[in-house]
Amino acid sequence: MTITLQDCRTRDAQDPLRSLRDHFALPPGVIYLDGNSLGVLPKAAPARIADVVQREWGTDLIKSWNTARWFDLPQRLGNQLAPLIGAGQDQVVCTDSTSINLYKVLSAALNIAREDSPARKRIVSERSNFPTDLYIAEGLCKERGLELVLVEPEDIAASLTSDVAVLMLTHVNYRTGAMHDMAAITAAAQAQGILCVWDLAHSAGAVPVDLLGANADFSIGCGYKYLNGGPGAPAFVWVHPRHANRPDLKFMQPLSGWWGHAAPFQFTPDYQPAPGITRYLCGTQPIISLSALQCGLDVFTAAQSLGGMAALRTKSLALTDLFIQLVEERCAGYGLGLATPREHAQRGSQVCLTRDEGAGVNGQGSGAYAIVQALIARGVIGDYRAGSGAAPSAGKGDGGKGPHKDILRFGLTPLYIGFEDVWNAVEHLRQVLESGEWQKPEFNQTHAVT
Repeated sequence: MTITLQDCRTRDAQDPLRSLRDHFALPPGVIYLDGNSLGVLPKAAPARIADVVQREWGTDLIKSWNTARWFDLPQRLGNQLAPLIGAGQDQVVCTDSTSINLYKVLSAALNIAREDSPARKRIVSERSNFPTDLYIAEGLCKERGLELVLVEPEDIAASLTSDVAVLMLTHVNYRTGAMHDMAAITAAAQAQGILCVWDLAHSAGAVPVDLLGANADFSIGCGYKYLNGGPGAPAFVWVHPRHANRPDLKFMQPLSGWWGHAAPFQFTPDYQPAPGITRYLCGTQPIISLSALQCGLDVFTAAQSLGGMAALRTKSLALTDLFIQLVEERCAGYGLGLATPREHAQRGSQVCLTRDEGAGVNGQGSGAYAIVQALIARGVIGDYRAGSGAAPSAGKGDGGKGPHKDILRFGLTPLYIGFEDVWNAVEHLRQVLESGEWQKPEFNQTHAVT
C-alpha cells in the first residue's frame, strides 16, 4: 500500500513521544537528519548556561564548587546517563573527549592483558571503525610494540585468536548504521581470553544498551550526538567494576590527574587513585559544557515516563523503516542502494544510502556528496561519508582498502524527528534526483567540513 503524507501526519498525531519534540529548538523550515553527528539544542540549555556563567561563576565565583556542586558534576551526570547504557550507579563519569577516554580505557585494557597474558600482541578492530578510534589504537601499538589488525565485520569471529589482547569495536558503525550484537561478540571474545572495548558514540541515547548484561569490559561514548550536549560536549567512560576496582596500581588508567585522586584536596605529591570510576577523571572539569550536557540528559529523564529507551527504540525503528520504504518507492532508478541492514536487531538509528560509482557529474564519482549538499540547501540536513574509492579531495574514505561505497547518511533521532519529517525529506530527495539540481557547480565544491 502506498504511504501518503496524510498517513504520516496521522502517525505523528498518534505518537506517544511527540511531546518530547517541544524540548528542542528546531529552526523553522529545517528537517534535521544529522543528530548522529551533532544533536539539536535543548530549549533549556541557553538559560542554564547563562545561569552558570552569570550567577554561579559571575556572582558566586569560587564558592560554586561547593554551593552549586560543581565538583561532583561528572559523577552526577554519569549516574543520570547510566540507565541509558545499562550501567550501574557510580560506574560512569562524564568527562574529557571520546578520544581521550578511549586512550584511558584501551591503555588500561592493554595493561591488564600484558599482566595476565603477555604473549598477546594484537588489537583487533573493524576496518570501517571511526578513524579516531583507529588512530588512538595505532599510537598505542607503536608505543608498545603491538599490532593493530583491521578486519571486515564478517571476519571478526575468525580474528579472535590466542594472540589478541583487545577487541575494540564501535557498537553502531558510523558509516553504515549496522549494529553489532554486543553480548554475543563479547562472549565470543572473552571465551578466547580477549578484553572488549565498546565505543557507544552512535548508540547512547539512540538504541538500548546493556553493558552489564553483555558483561562488557570497557566502554566510552560522546555527549554531542544523540545526547544533545552541544558541540564538543564532554564524553563519558564506563569500566566494569571488576577492572575499575582492581587494587594493583599497574591497572590504572594512564592520565592520573588530581581529580582522580582519592583525596584531591590533601595535595599529596604521590598519586593515590580514587575508588571505582572516579579514578578515570583527570584534570579540572569543563563546568559550563557539563551543564549544557545536563540539559540534554534531562530530556531522557523526562522520556522515562513515556517508556524510556524502549519506546524511543520502537519509534526509531518505525522512522527508519519508513525512510527505507519511501526511498525505495519514490527514488527508484537513480542509483541509490541501502547500506544499513534491514533487520531491526542489526540497525542503529540512521539510514545510510549508497550511490553507484559512475553516476556522478559527467560520469565521474558517485554524486553522493553533491546530492547531500543540494538537500542541505533545501533545509534537509544529512551528511556524506566517502567510500573506498573517494577522491583525495573528498578528504575521507578508507584509503581504497575496502569495498565501501560513498554514503548519504541520515540520522533519525526519535526525540524530535516525526513521520511527516521523513516523508518530506524523501520528497526533497526525489526532487533533487529527478531535477538533476545536484549537478550544479555550487553543490560540487568540497567544503572543509563534509
